[in-house]
Amino acid sequence: MTRLLLLADSLAFHGPREVVAPSDPRLYPQVAGQSLGMAVDLAARPGWTARDAWWSITRDPVVWGEYLPRASVVVLGVGQMDQLPAALPTWLRESIPYVRSGDVRRRLRKAVVAASPHIIRATDGRMRQLPQSVTDRYLTRIVDGIRYLRPGLPVVLLGPAPWTGPIYPSQRPHTAAVEAGRRWALRHDVAFIEMDPIVGPRLATCNPDGMHWSWEVHRLVGEAIATVVRRVSPLS
Repeated sequence: MTRLLLLADSLAFHGPREVVAPSDPRLYPQVAGQSLGMAVDLAARPGWTARDAWWSITRDPVVWGEYLPRASVVVLGVGQMDQLPAALPTWLRESIPYVRSGDVRRRLRKAVVAASPHIIRATDGRMRQLPQSVTDRYLTRIVDGIRYLRPGLPVVLLGPAPWTGPIYPSQRPHTAAVEAGRRWALRHDVAFIEMDPIVGPRLATCNPDGMHWSWEVHRLVGEAIATVVRRVSPLS
């Protein structure tokens, strides 16, 4: 059976209201798989960036030992979190789970969540969750690693999607992120899917958080992936 390997973030398993089982047929990975007649192997967690995707294919034995060897095509659904505006440097935000004690950790997390929108608004989103140069570097490592292990395996990149809402109240980094994604994909011979025409007109129908998608958007993204995969993969 042909298989689609998707490295992604919470968009791959979050609906318009809540997190759902990754096998839910309404999610974009499953829509793509159904359209292509492919089974879907998913490696994804909330907040994953291109760096996390790199770690998954180098540190997770299920990904590098099972998913990648049997993949017919790889879709990179990361880069969405990378582009979001940040209130704190990523290393500092990601160190919060290691703070002790539990009570201090919970209070700190609550304070950061409360303060972040105000800081982002005050700085107009000048700092990203992951700098563009770092995103590009890890995407390159991912593709180079895949092509070393599986020469000729088609790779597709989902472009950065637009967002809205109170959690990340600045869209300043988005346009530059899309342009950078296009340039990177062209340099590395990776198929690129434009997300703005799909997501932008439908943001009002998405999750109240302004980031996670409606079922209509999931369907359209899945169909877009299927269309591109048919173009780049002889096995689809």
